[in-house]
Amino acid sequence: MQPAAQVTHKPYTPWLFLLPGLVVSLGFVIFPFLNMIVLSFTDASALGGGQFTGVDNFVRMAQDPKFWVAARNSLLYMVCVVPPLVLLPLLIAMLAQKIVPGIGIFRTAFFTPVIASAVVVGLIWTWLLDSRGLVNSVVEALGGARIPFLTDSTLLLVSSMIVTIWRGLGYYMVIYLSALANVPKDLLEAAMVDGAGPVRRFWSVTVPSLRPTMVLIAALSAVNGFRVFSEIYLLSGGSGGPGGASTTLVMLIQSVGRGLTGEVGYASALSLVLFVILLGLLLITLKLNRREDQL
Repeated sequence: MQPAAQVTHKPYTPWLFLLPGLVVSLGFVIFPFLNMIVLSFTDASALGGGQFTGVDNFVRMAQDPKFWVAARNSLLYMVCVVPPLVLLPLLIAMLAQKIVPGIGIFRTAFFTPVIASAVVVGLIWTWLLDSRGLVNSVVEALGGARIPFLTDSTLLLVSSMIVTIWRGLGYYMVIYLSALANVPKDLLEAAMVDGAGPVRRFWSVTVPSLRPTMVLIAALSAVNGFRVFSEIYLLSGGSGGPGGASTTLVMLIQSVGRGLTGEVGYASALSLVLFVILLGLLLITLKLNRREDQL
């Protein structure tokens, strides 16, 4: 039996396989990012051009009331959506991992919003929360006054948070389901032998085993919450609420940079600040994950 011929290849062969992905990344990720950094120090418009202005865009940002309103709303949004998106999917995953009749329907019902189009979701919730929508029709039929879900700045933010939480439950539930499958069974059985009930086993065994996953989900939900756009944009009809009081940072970037008269330089500076904030959140998460690994 003759030995198999040894396969040889040129040193550049692996790079040929990587080339398509590298070209796409360079053209649609790396170059736009570097271009954004350059434009943030200019007064460029949508029609091109622009002169170098140094840190003028950032000075303007510090003096812009709209920026502080948007930053406050984004921060408030993140703080409010993270705890529910860390805890509720875990509880749902605990139920969804049970092998009982109809559990597939239960899992599908929670995961469907994840794959639904953001526009469709926005239209559904607008129909539900509109002044003449289903919820207000029921409230009025019960003798109550119509609730301005979409015309009050505070209620608009709360309504958008509810939509974000509703859409995220199924996604984070799947992450928890995979993590729950790796919880040591011997620890659960030992706790059961020691007489620990379901609640005690949950807090003493399950939660400590899921801490890295909980930190990851907290980071993902924080980033997604801080850069929220579609929920508020669709529920407010693109206005950001009355007087733009519910505008977030991403909505402000979109409104500043859109159209032929868009201020691309200022929008790029806003985008750069948003990037730095999100990078800080991810670095904090990385540090927390390292601390969990050392425990």
